[in-house]
Amino acid sequence: MLSPELPPMSKPSPRTKPSSWLADSVLFFSGAFLALLVLFTFYSFVSTYSSPNFARTVTSPPPTAEPDQCADDANLRRDPPDPTFYDDREVRYTLGDPVQNWDEKRQQWLLLHPSLAAGAGERILMVTGSQPAACRNPIGDHLLLRFFKNKVDYCRLHGHEIFYNNALLHPRMGSYWAKLAVIRAAMVAHPEVEWIWWVDSDALFTDMEFKLPLDRYKNHNLVVHGWAHLVMETHSWTGLNAGVFLIRNCQWTMDFLEVWASMGPQTPDYEKWGETLRSTFKDKAFPESDDQTGLAYLIYKEKEKWGKKIYLESEYYFEGYWAEIVGTLDKIEDRYAEIERGEEDNAVRLRRRHAEKVSEQYGAFREEYLSEAGYGRGSWRRPFITHFTGCQPCSGRHNEMYKANSCWDGMEKALNFADNQVLRKYGYVHPSTMDRAVSTVPFDYPSE
Repeated sequence: MLSPELPPMSKPSPRTKPSSWLADSVLFFSGAFLALLVLFTFYSFVSTYSSPNFARTVTSPPPTAEPDQCADDANLRRDPPDPTFYDDREVRYTLGDPVQNWDEKRQQWLLLHPSLAAGAGERILMVTGSQPAACRNPIGDHLLLRFFKNKVDYCRLHGHEIFYNNALLHPRMGSYWAKLAVIRAAMVAHPEVEWIWWVDSDALFTDMEFKLPLDRYKNHNLVVHGWAHLVMETHSWTGLNAGVFLIRNCQWTMDFLEVWASMGPQTPDYEKWGETLRSTFKDKAFPESDDQTGLAYLIYKEKEKWGKKIYLESEYYFEGYWAEIVGTLDKIEDRYAEIERGEEDNAVRLRRRHAEKVSEQYGAFREEYLSEAGYGRGSWRRPFITHFTGCQPCSGRHNEMYKANSCWDGMEKALNFADNQVLRKYGYVHPSTMDRAVSTVPFDYPSE
């Protein structure tokens, strides 16, 4: 804070009366005595009522940020009257009406909202949703609620916002195609975010500490779990999974969504696209055009135009197949507990109780122990996202290759596994991954 300006010092003038020296001296010593008396009284008061001396060193909080300095202090009531793309009637939220010069429009909006511009390059909006009607499966709505809670927990821990949609934004784009209309609308509704992260309703986070390695994707606009050789060489429609993907809020995405959606049921070429996709990907099990095979087709057939900006992530469980994950969760939980039972300083630090708000720091501490764990199948690292593809928790019409109980029990185990990572910060855990009840956590858990 700037100090108030002081008036200029006056130029001293010579004394005109020698007799004033004695009077000035008396006044000076009297003032000094009174000042010492006040200082002594104040010191005695502070000494008597001083703050307790904590054994643990407490770091002083950082200086207060200036207004509009960081995203955490975003001014949500500040929307200047300057015209933006929101005032342009030609800018729409719907597929079929791509916004032109979207990057420039978004940049202009951010310049008018400096508190939201700070940190915008890594800001993420998670988007998920379900059907408008109630589930047919008697436990379907309960399961969807738990899956949604899991996503809310993850977003709260990492500072992401989340949008849950259960409205059909395009009347003819249902089922797996519905997500494209939601993402398109979210791009315009949230110019402050760089990434939109679609996560299917039947996918959940089983590692609440893991953070997306965004720097890894800095030269790409779409990230999806998959294997290049299965798409480009084997031509398998399961060479990727479109149930979880990260897509950049940019002009490339505006244009790409139009091309991707052109294979959907709202177009006159829907049946033709089904034939094309099935003839290209011989293992495709059903004749209808679907979003996943359509995405694989664009990567394979239009690599130069689209594929170069699409990152097929296979190093970690960006989206993991539940059937190969659920059976490993108990052993993984035991391995993590074993790490925390150690007596070295790092292990003690890991099991220290802490505020939920600073959980990311403890995730970083844990990485010291996970360097040899590896990633993906065969690793004892927590799988990042577990996707119950084929289980259909809402309709209950699961894939015939699974038994119903294997789906529902697997969901219960995975949800409790993830929930334990959150509940522990509140002083509770599920005693086992198949136990819905909770118990209190001892002080030095899990060493005691």
